[in-house]
Amino acid sequence: MKPIDIRLNFRSGLPIYAQIVEQVQQQVRGGALQPGDQLPTVRQLAADLRVNFNTVARAYRLLDEAGWLSTQHGRGTYILAPPAADARHPLHRQALDVLTRRYLAEARHQGYSSSQISTALRRRLKSWRDGEAFDESAEAIHGSESED
Repeated sequence: MKPIDIRLNFRSGLPIYAQIVEQVQQQVRGGALQPGDQLPTVRQLAADLRVNFNTVARAYRLLDEAGWLSTQHGRGTYILAPPAADARHPLHRQALDVLTRRYLAEARHQGYSSSQISTALRRRLKSWRDGEAFDESAEAIHGSESED
């Protein structure tokens, strides 16, 4: 059985099952997990991560449905070859939705209006599309330009 290195951030706001899904995908893409590698059982991974069994079961089910894993009852759970990009789309869309909701909730919590949030987001997207590098540390130190 292949050991799996999952590091959870319980304060990130990203659901635990989504963190497991993303980290398994990253390890497959990065080559740490190879097609044919057997993963720990749901119960074993849940115990290792100290999370609820159902959380890991949900992550494995989503990965199975998206074509990343094959669960064979009585035999185990195995890594498959990474699916085509379009097969990963629903999981990526779900993760992006979670990030977007977190961003909007935090911005509103800090008192920004919908107009200010929209303006800042459009400006950042334009910079990103134009190929400008985004340095979070510089942004945090210098602050962003004034909002409308």
